[in-house]
Amino acid sequence: MTVKDALENQASASFAYIRRDNMLTFQKLETKRIVLDQVKMQDAPYLFATLSDENVTQFYGMDPLQSIEEAERVISSFRCGLQEGRVIRWGMYCKEAGSFLGTIGLHQVNRSNMRAEIGYELHPDHWKKGYANEAMQAVLRYCFEEIELLRIGAMVYPENTASAALLEKQGFLREGLLRSYYYHGGKTHDAHVYGLLREEWEAS
Repeated sequence: MTVKDALENQASASFAYIRRDNMLTFQKLETKRIVLDQVKMQDAPYLFATLSDENVTQFYGMDPLQSIEEAERVISSFRCGLQEGRVIRWGMYCKEAGSFLGTIGLHQVNRSNMRAEIGYELHPDHWKKGYANEAMQAVLRYCFEEIELLRIGAMVYPENTASAALLEKQGFLREGLLRSYYYHGGKTHDAHVYGLLREEWEAS
């Protein structure tokens, strides 16, 4: 559910897509306080500030970034997904201040099976302010209403209680445990599997 997944798949995109007559077209999303838009190359210093923070990456299955150039490569990998259409990544921007908050997106998008997985990260300065919850509501609406997916999943480290609470607030159910699913920091880590079905989202 992370940027690492996007890099490994080389299918990450900072674009949202709606299929119309076999065309894929970008769609910007908005909420009361934030805009979900393309991640821009000038955002690299802010993305680096987020993904170089061990408080963020400890639950990402990846080592902290070491340079702004690495952040630029992450953004480039988002753009490489344009042709694939299997990974969608939005930058989160505060409407009032225009500041970069983090990213949120889908990966493992499988149109034939009508499912995807969701992932997100915020700089710690923006934690506990409701931004991730607000962004996720918009992304889930996009998933279920615009591209008509049937299932959204997520993988969460058992220790990442804040992320688990966010998912459960949106109606996700914990479906099981994958043992030794991640290898990071010289050891294996389990992952909780979460899922939300469209009919559950509609009924909430």
